[in-house]
Amino acid sequence: MNCALFVFLLMPLFAAAPAGGATPSATPETPTNVNQIAEAYVKLVLATGQHDPDYVDAYYGPQEWKKQSHGKRPLDAIAREATRLRDQLAQISKPTDEMERLRREYLTKQLSALQARVRMLNGEHLKFDEESQALYDAVAPAFPETHFQEILARLEPKLPGEGSLLQRYENWRRAFVIPKDKLDMVFQLAIKACRERTHAHIILPPNENFTVEYVTNEPWGGYNWYKGHYRSVIQVNTDLPVYIDRAIDLAAHEGYPGHHVYNALLEKNLVRDRGWVEFSVYPLFSPQSLIAEGTANFGREVVFTETERLAFEKEVLWPVAGIDPSRAEEFYAVQDLVKKLAYATNEAARQYLNGEIDAKGAATWLQKYALMDEKRAKQGVKFIEKYRSYVINYNLGEDMVRSYIEKRGGTEQQPQKRWREFEQLLASPRLPGDIRQGQPPVITILRSQNFLLTQKGDRNF
Repeated sequence: MNCALFVFLLMPLFAAAPAGGATPSATPETPTNVNQIAEAYVKLVLATGQHDPDYVDAYYGPQEWKKQSHGKRPLDAIAREATRLRDQLAQISKPTDEMERLRREYLTKQLSALQARVRMLNGEHLKFDEESQALYDAVAPAFPETHFQEILARLEPKLPGEGSLLQRYENWRRAFVIPKDKLDMVFQLAIKACRERTHAHIILPPNENFTVEYVTNEPWGGYNWYKGHYRSVIQVNTDLPVYIDRAIDLAAHEGYPGHHVYNALLEKNLVRDRGWVEFSVYPLFSPQSLIAEGTANFGREVVFTETERLAFEKEVLWPVAGIDPSRAEEFYAVQDLVKKLAYATNEAARQYLNGEIDAKGAATWLQKYALMDEKRAKQGVKFIEKYRSYVINYNLGEDMVRSYIEKRGGTEQQPQKRWREFEQLLASPRLPGDIRQGQPPVITILRSQNFLLTQKGDRNF
């Protein structure tokens, strides 16, 4: 893979063994408590990863467990074991402690998603909404073409000139591309600002940090690979032009207060402090991903209010990138409308995976209703082909997280409360069902960002 590497306070990466108790013993024939079930769950996730190279997104538990997973275990045997673990979990008396209750629900939902993924690996085909429900415990709302047409109509007067709206949009935004020779400097400044703001509100583990790699030839725009011991590797795809708003988007989503912070807090609070080994593994195709991507996307609003972000970018990032800061208001007036097209990607994926359109049709849809140029649309289709209904975790996940935190008082007008609620969500085993309570069954908030260059792990699309 052709990549240029720069190190952001590079330090050695070590796999971290679970703390807060003795090293877990081998799983007994029949697990009799939650800790034993959790250990068996981790091993089952690793076994599934032998059939699906994308399934295990992160693992920093005992290395002997990983070695034990070598050699493919039959999918049918994995499915039977998942059912047995769920049944055994249901037989254990329900706890009164809230965190213990959330832990049980987490294991139950994650095992259910594992069963669904195994069925898919065995050849079962699910419709888009069926798949997202089975894997991520959520279904994204559906929008007609008229919804996106109305947003595009509002964009028309902001982008005058000759040619189609897409052509005018692409011509207009060329002025806001970060030059490749300045990308590293701009991104480091964005990381530094997001880190400082996050550290002012959240106590992070000592020595946490990450390295950054610039890569090419990937279907996503950015990715966070968590390595354990409070370390991440963040990769940024430079196949396509990187626009000035992506600096903070990527720094916040992949780093602070997004994926890196989320994983570090889970490791510190749940794996090390409580000895909950199930959080030492992250199965990508599971309900945990909706929380991971939703908090990472919403984290961009937590770390910077709209006013603060505009001021920082105009004073710092735009001049360093060599982009005229006097055009910042003009830029975001357009981009704020473009972001309202976020759910167009879901509709392309829904139609494509349901067999209603082919790959070419999906790319055409993305060009027309998500305002992606031909290359970006093709990259988007590749993402859909590889990660399928995962796309809902960005826009729906962000909207669900926002609604959950704001209903608990974490509004933009109450920044301290917003940070507190955000941190509590990051450091807990909550899943979509926990943050959906009290919300209408269909989320209609349309403020989320077009995720298509957002993240795989962050599959930053």
